[in-house]
Formats: sequence, structure tokens, C-alpha cells
Amino acid sequence: MNRFKISALALLLPLCGVAQAEQTSPLTLGASVAYAQSPYKGGQDRYLPLPVINYESDSFWLRTLQGGYYLWKDQQDQLSVTLAGSAQRYDPDDNDLGAMKGLDERHMTLMGGLEYRHIAEWGIVRTNLLGDVLGKSDGIVWDLTYLYRFEFGDFSVAPGIGATWTSANQNRYYYGVSSHESARTGIRRYQPDDSWSPYLELSANYRLTERWNTSVYARYTRLADEIKDSPMVDTDSQLTTWAGISYSF
Repeated sequence: MNRFKISALALLLPLCGVAQAEQTSPLTLGASVAYAQSPYKGGQDRYLPLPVINYESDSFWLRTLQGGYYLWKDQQDQLSVTLAGSAQRYDPDDNDLGAMKGLDERHMTLMGGLEYRHIAEWGIVRTNLLGDVLGKSDGIVWDLTYLYRFEFGDFSVAPGIGATWTSANQNRYYYGVSSHESARTGIRRYQPDDSWSPYLELSANYRLTERWNTSVYARYTRLADEIKDSPMVDTDSQLTTWAGISYSF
């Protein structure tokens, strides 16, 4: 798996945990494929094969490459300490544009913090606050989502709406252009502030048998002005999708 694929996999970590939200078996394994749209000029979109590895206990949980430890867990409220892969990366070697190839590499990192989920008759609220624990961007990301799940026998669907706040450090590391980069490439200098990016998401699950389950997920994000105005970016939105099949033990 090359470095771009690893970064796109990290971007799709929230998708891999969608089917796990209603998981009753402690261990679920499977396979899936994801589509990741690059926001960068000259960046290439990718279809990526991903494993499905979900584990749930009273104390720990694992959702592919994201995991956590419960500080509080009951039927309505779940609060946990979590670690997850970074949500972004830029490798100039994977870019097709000459000027963009002269920019510095933006590295993956490990994000850590708190995740909270509240489940009620009127819907599901989930939120997490994560910070860079490896000092790559020194950024902070806060995500907040509301979902409502509809059940139709073996089929369920959950539309949702949310927003992601990213700190100035996070935006400047992944979308900013320094004075040195500008002098070297001719791309204008750019130093964004913090930002809010709203999104819509939809997940659907169909139980084929008692143990086999299929899932699909899509998220459409409207990029904040601070991101889409970057000279590194050539789109005002981003689409990620995921589809998989899994077996519960």
C-alpha cells in the first residue's frame, strides 16, 4: 500500500465505524472499497480496498485503524478516549502539476482526544475533539454530527448533518503556503485562519443473514472559504464514499 493510499485510508476512518454503531457481536470482520476525492490541485482520486475490523467490549473498541477506551458507557451515553489516524496528507511526488510538485510534504499524524455519543428516540448525536499528538501540524479538529436512524426490518438508513471545525494550525499545515514555498514555486503565499466545513452524510445497512451484513456510506463536505481559497485547492467540496460486507462472530 503506497503512502497516498495510507493517507486516504486515514481520511476514511470515520466511515469504517458506521456499521459498528449498532453492533451487537463483539467482533466483526470483512472487506470494503472506498472512494476518496482529493481536494488538491493535481491530486488524484483513488478507489481503495480496506479491511473491516470492528471490536466492541465494555472497556475497549476498535474500528479498523481507530480505537478507544470507554470512560463511560451505557445504552444512551458513551464517552471514550480515542486515537485515530490523521485526516489529511499531501505528497508532492503524487501530484501531476509542476508548481505543486515543488511544495513541501504534509505528513500524516496521530490524532488523540475525546469522543462522545448520545443515543435517544429523537436521534443520535456524536462528537469528537482531537488534537495532533505527534506535533506535525499542532492542530485541533472538532466534529459534531446529528443523525436519525430509520429501521425497515433487516434494512436501516441513517441520514445525518454535521460540521467540522479545524484550527488555524491545522489549516495552515495542510492548506497554507509558506514564504519559502512561494519563492520556490511561484504559488502565492497563503496563511488561512480556523474554519467550519458543513457536511451531509448517509449510511445504510442491510442484514443478509444473521451474521452477514452489507453497508454503504457517503459524506459530502462543503469546504470552508479558508480551505477552498487556498492556492493548493481547486474544488469547493469533497466527496467520500464507502461500501463493504462483513461477518459478525
